[in-house]
Amino acid sequence: MLIEYINKAVSKAVYEKLEDGNFVGNIPPCSGVIAFGETLYQCQEELRSALEGWLIVKIRHGDKLPVIGRVDLNKKMPVPDETIIHG
Repeated sequence: MLIEYINKAVSKAVYEKLEDGNFVGNIPPCSGVIAFGETLYQCQEELRSALEGWLIVKIRHGDKLPVIGRVDLNKKMPVPDETIIHG
């Protein structure tokens, strides 16, 4: 589900070529996710990495994430009962 979310988010990325020839990209639904690169490919790779880091921080802090392409990471996943084995 996380990979699907990342792929859908990256598909919404917006890129722009800057005056100096470098590229900047962002993902509008994911506020603050931005990356730069000397080539479009490098910018895309940096943006994916920035998104992954952004997700880790948001999930760790319990922040609400935008629903992207019907993928909602805010839904609670069932947690299996832990079996404690004493030795």
